[in-house]
Amino acid sequence: MQHQPPEAAFWARLNPSQQDWLSQQLGHRQTPPSTGCFWTCDAVDVGWVPAERAQEMLAELPHCQLSQGRLHWRSAAHIQRQRSQTLQDFLTQQAAKGRIRGWRGENFAWWSDTPVCPHNAQIPPFLCAERAGFRHLGMMSHAVHIHGFAAQGDLWCGRRAAHKATDPSMLDNLTAGGVTAGESPLSSALRELAEEAGLRLHAPHRLHWRGAVRTQRLEPQGWHDEQLLVYTLHLSAHETPINTDGEVQSFACLSPGEVITRMQAGQFTVDACVSLAQSLAGLMPHLGPQTNAHGQVCK
Repeated sequence: MQHQPPEAAFWARLNPSQQDWLSQQLGHRQTPPSTGCFWTCDAVDVGWVPAERAQEMLAELPHCQLSQGRLHWRSAAHIQRQRSQTLQDFLTQQAAKGRIRGWRGENFAWWSDTPVCPHNAQIPPFLCAERAGFRHLGMMSHAVHIHGFAAQGDLWCGRRAAHKATDPSMLDNLTAGGVTAGESPLSSALRELAEEAGLRLHAPHRLHWRGAVRTQRLEPQGWHDEQLLVYTLHLSAHETPINTDGEVQSFACLSPGEVITRMQAGQFTVDACVSLAQSLAGLMPHLGPQTNAHGQVCK
C-alpha cells in the first residue's frame, strides 16, 4: 500500500470546516486606503504610500511631483545602480529622522515584471534598496516560505524571536525570509534553512516548489506588499530543526488540527497562513493543480 505524501496526509486530517478556512486564506489581500497615493518611477508603477509619506517624498526626493493624485518620480538615471542610489539616499535620510524602523543594512530587489518561479535564473531588477524601505514605500518584495512536513502530516513550526522587528514571538513556518538582491529564490531558501533551522540540504531537489501567492495589507511600518515563493520539505524522523542565527526562539511539531486552531486564534503570522494554503492549493478540489508563470503544473 502506497503511503500518502505528507502534504496530502496533513490535508486529509483536517475537518471540512478547517479545510474551508485554510482555502479562504489564499484571498488575503487588502486594498490600499484612499487616503494615500500610488507612485511611479520613470513612468513605471512602483508602490503605494500614505498621504504623510507622499508629502515627505515630494519634499525630499529629487524630481518628485504630484499629478492627478499620483506621485511621479523622474530619477534622471540611465542605469539601475544610479536610480537605486538616489532612492537609497532618500531612505537613509528617512531613517536618520526616525521614520523607518528595523533598518537591516541589506538590499531587496524590485522588478517591474515579477519573476514568479525562477529557481536559478535571475532577471535584472528595476532597482534595489534597503529592505526596511520596501514597506516604508509600499514596494513589492519577495520572500521564500518553506513548510516542513513530517511523514504523517504533522508540521514543523518556528516561533519568531522576541526581538524581531516584525511579528515578534509569533508562530511561523519552518523557515521564511526575504530574497535579498542578487539571490535566486532557491539559493535564498537553502540559506534560510541552514541559518534558521540548522538544516543543510545536500540534495536541493528535496525542496518542492508550490507556486507563488501575493499578500497586501497595511502594517505599522507602511504598506506590506509581498510575493510569497512557497516550497515544502519532507523531514525524516531523524531531522530536527535547531535555530543557529537567533531569529527563532523554538520549534514545535504540531498536528494539522492544532496548526489551524492556532492560526484561527491569530497566533501565526498572516503570511504563514497564506503560504500554507498555497502549499496545499493543489489538494483543494475547487482549485486543482497550481501552475507557475510559465503555465507548468507545480510538482
